[in-house]
Amino acid sequence: MSAVKSHLSPLSPDHGLLIRSISTEIIDMPIIREHKLSTLSVTHQSYVLVRVVTEDGVEGIGEAATLGGPRWAEEAVETIRAVIDVYLAPSLIGHAINRIRAARQIMDKAAKRNNAAKGAVETALFDVLGKVLDLPVTDLLGGRVRDHIPVLWALASGDPAQEIEEALSLIECRRHRDFKVKIGAQAPVDDIARLQKIAAGLVGKGDLKVIDANQAWDEATADRWIPALEEIGIGLLEQPLPHWNLAGMARLAARHRLPILADESVFSAHDAFQIAEAGAADAVSLKLVKHGGLLAMQEVAAIAGSAGIGVYGGCLLESAIGTAAHLHVFASLSDLAWGSESFGPLILRDELTAEPLQYENFGVAVPAGPGLGVVLDEDKVAHYRREG
Repeated sequence: MSAVKSHLSPLSPDHGLLIRSISTEIIDMPIIREHKLSTLSVTHQSYVLVRVVTEDGVEGIGEAATLGGPRWAEEAVETIRAVIDVYLAPSLIGHAINRIRAARQIMDKAAKRNNAAKGAVETALFDVLGKVLDLPVTDLLGGRVRDHIPVLWALASGDPAQEIEEALSLIECRRHRDFKVKIGAQAPVDDIARLQKIAAGLVGKGDLKVIDANQAWDEATADRWIPALEEIGIGLLEQPLPHWNLAGMARLAARHRLPILADESVFSAHDAFQIAEAGAADAVSLKLVKHGGLLAMQEVAAIAGSAGIGVYGGCLLESAIGTAAHLHVFASLSDLAWGSESFGPLILRDELTAEPLQYENFGVAVPAGPGLGVVLDEDKVAHYRREG
């Protein structure tokens, strides 16, 4: 396929910043334990690794993560890679890396939605631009407000005894003290009994900050069981209803004290506006793969903030690459009162980067190096690369 050439002339001041190539790889990584959601369970995590190389040979990297194929959203690593290779990459060859908003417009014309694919490419553009300018991505996003991001841990094995033991060990080593619990795979009465056991096992030591139903309940079920969650002392109820049922979420928000966190209901800035207009949530979860890039994450956060809605740093079990991209955005936000769940690299059995992210004091340090601030371990990439 012939590349679409940039309108820039060879004498343009942007000439040395032009994109020479964009390539992709699929990476399959084992995780430390089974991770159960309401609709699926995963034992490994897959990524699309994107490399953008300039005419001067500088490389930037980005990543798209999914959970168990096209079951959390419509994209899977196989489709993400195909969309990038066939549609997005050819449209950007010859484009200048310092024109990222223009690159977003080009990608939007080349493919509708496909937010994870676009987000991975945009991340690589930010990474390579940061390397060329010798600046961290946060500086390209307006500068950092914070250097350390609080991080909770997701308990998702379904076994309360194991989950209590896991949580206490993480508290002891000062890695996490706030926790998220996945529910919805069992009957609500069994989920509530499990949560009560976990809460009792963590009294005075840690908090159940977020309960994630992953759209598993209907409105009547939520009405029936939210009072029990309030009694347990849960901080946020994430996406109790199907993503389309904003009216139902608004009614729940009006009837109950427990704050509601919208996740699958908010992919775009338009979705965030509709959430605010309906009064359907008290906070929204930010994810690069949902919103389609770092700039879009900031846009969703801005709309939420202007409506008095909080933001929460979500994740989709990213490696250190995707996690670093999230951290740069989270560090740039004026408000991150609900913290984050940027624990993705910690659930993997191995690292894709030469140095791990620094998790300590119940959070993670925002990388300070140029670009994303992470460097690939090429031997590990080769080991976990999917062939064929």
